[in-house]
Amino acid sequence: MRIPVASLDDITPPKVVRGTRPLWQHDVVPNRAEDWLRQAVRDLDQAEASQAEQRHEWACFAAQQAAEKAVKALHLFHGQEARGHVVARLLVDLPADVAVPDELVERAKVLDNFYVSARYPNGHPEGAPFEHYGPLQSNQAMDHARTIIDFVRSQVA
Repeated sequence: MRIPVASLDDITPPKVVRGTRPLWQHDVVPNRAEDWLRQAVRDLDQAEASQAEQRHEWACFAAQQAAEKAVKALHLFHGQEARGHVVARLLVDLPADVAVPDELVERAKVLDNFYVSARYPNGHPEGAPFEHYGPLQSNQAMDHARTIIDFVRSQVA
């Protein structure tokens, strides 16, 4: 049995309710920078919880995610959307009026190494990811993420 498909001309847009329009019809999209930064902080909390449970690989990944989301919050704060997962690149791509210290980019490079290798067995020549991470790595990852989050907070204050 064939199901009839309506043409695009037959599709009616959603009805306006109480003077609102669907988000796709608005001229201005709300700035979600605060949401991204709040989630970044929560991801850092998750990194700390993972470390406390000796899940250092997850602590490293959560720290990378915290930094990534914080930097994306800063992009949104400046009215631009950022895509990708390379924190160092996200920092370099911020508007020119944001003075990003070179040391921050170096910290981001360390975190970028945790994006894949902390989660996938083929991220290392042998062994499961949890066998490659310990307190040294997770402490370092969380320190770098905290520094990046603090930088973002200072920029949006």
